[in-house]
Amino acid sequence: MQKNVGYNKVKMRRMGFQMVTKAIKKLSLNKASNIAKKLFAIVLGNFLCSIAFNVFFIPSKLLSGGVGGLGIITQYLTGIPTGISVFCINLPIFIVGARLVDREFVSYAFISMFVFSFFLTITRGISQYFPIDDILLGAVFGAIFNGLGMGLMFRNRTCQGGLDIIASILKKKFNLNIGTGLMAVNTVIISLSSLLFGYQSAMYTLISLYLGYKILDKVQTGFNVKKNIVIVSDKSQELADAIIQKLHRGVTFLEGMGGYTKENKKVIYCIITSNEVVKLKNIVEEIDPRAFLTINDIVEVKGSSFQSVGM
Repeated sequence: MQKNVGYNKVKMRRMGFQMVTKAIKKLSLNKASNIAKKLFAIVLGNFLCSIAFNVFFIPSKLLSGGVGGLGIITQYLTGIPTGISVFCINLPIFIVGARLVDREFVSYAFISMFVFSFFLTITRGISQYFPIDDILLGAVFGAIFNGLGMGLMFRNRTCQGGLDIIASILKKKFNLNIGTGLMAVNTVIISLSSLLFGYQSAMYTLISLYLGYKILDKVQTGFNVKKNIVIVSDKSQELADAIIQKLHRGVTFLEGMGGYTKENKKVIYCIITSNEVVKLKNIVEEIDPRAFLTINDIVEVKGSSFQSVGM
């Protein structure tokens, strides 16, 4: 009897050790996968941004914004390659960012700074193979490449450093959208640089910045926008059951009262994705065609089955 008890204890310990080992391996694999994903975003994102600079912005004499824009201005005035000036301007910003933004984000941004400077240098003469003679085309397609590159990095909680770190601080302190924060800071930079290079170039640059940061916000938050749903119906329970069963979304009942009828009603509140809107409308139309339904866009959702994306 005692041997069996002792054997069972040893067996349980082994099982516990195996479970802990599996959990550690799983965490290690997830961490390695996350690191690889971020590094891939850094490489691809910075490559797209360097194409935007060396194929579209610099040949079209556009100013761009951020530290990259300051690097372009430095190249115009002194002839120093953009890659070198971007690296030098970034260093003091990283010192500030290390204090105000989480260390992991700044560490990846530091790696990104080297990658961006490297790609800016090796793609410097690529514009001769893709000549763009139209400044408007340069502004638009430069914005597309730059917005995609920056959005890809921000979506994976990385960036190029520079003003991206400042924008992250604004996001953390004031919950200001990344694109909005960058646009505000860069508007000041472009306005000042227009005194050196003329207002026409600055105006095209502002168009490019606006388009680029709209793309950045879309890539960062995703194109499948979340929707806030409110339904007032006499068949609230039936609608709630259908939403849970068919859409697999949680539902919250809010207590409501009609202003005219003074009747108490259960108001349905839930969050769905834009892809599920048509299904929801069909559910409501099928169960209660007279139901009152409102649908609104949501900027950010955290918790439940929704995953927080980006910064």
